[in-house]
Amino acid sequence: MNRSTAEIVREYGPFPGPDGVAGVTYDGQHVWFASGDKLNALDPASGKTLRSIDIAAHAGTAFDGQHLFQLAEDRIHKIDPQTGRVLATIPAPGQGRDSGLTWAEGTLWVGQYRDRKIHQVDPQTGAILRTIESNRFVTGVTWVDGELWHGTWEGDECELRRVDPRTGEVLESIEMPPGVGVSGLESDGGDRFFCGGGKSGKLRAVRRPKRGS
Repeated sequence: MNRSTAEIVREYGPFPGPDGVAGVTYDGQHVWFASGDKLNALDPASGKTLRSIDIAAHAGTAFDGQHLFQLAEDRIHKIDPQTGRVLATIPAPGQGRDSGLTWAEGTLWVGQYRDRKIHQVDPQTGAILRTIESNRFVTGVTWVDGELWHGTWEGDECELRRVDPRTGEVLESIEMPPGVGVSGLESDGGDRFFCGGGKSGKLRAVRRPKRGS
């Protein structure tokens, strides 16, 4: 297994909100992050928050290319990012114990924090299609270039892990500095991960290791 130390390339915030920074997603232009009672759109170049949607936003956030998805207690809301309107709602697999959320292969992937699982979920019905086990608490989840990554956060120790989506085997680990937490996680599709910092209220950009390095 490849192990490396996280290279934090930029820090944003702290941002106000009862949950600090929870879920994180990227729409190709803005980083959206959940802060408890709002979904916020951040310009990653300037670091400015451009707009917010008033909605329960306690955990993971995802973007399917057109709509936002947001975990709110035991539900997942599908949201129109232009109007902020909730278009549909499905049950969350963990009934409120859910953490990360991402979109890949036409489905939602939902992290289960203390259950140490990642579920692949039908975005229309909420039905669980497959489950991957982890041996650590699972926070944010993201897919990039066919790779499944998730955050872990136990005590003071946090890391980003690349896992085999079939077996859950850990293939790569990026260790965050001591005391630096990872709540939400999203890739920009290139060489950065955006990591929510939980109660710190911060959002961090971490360099994604190059293959073969």
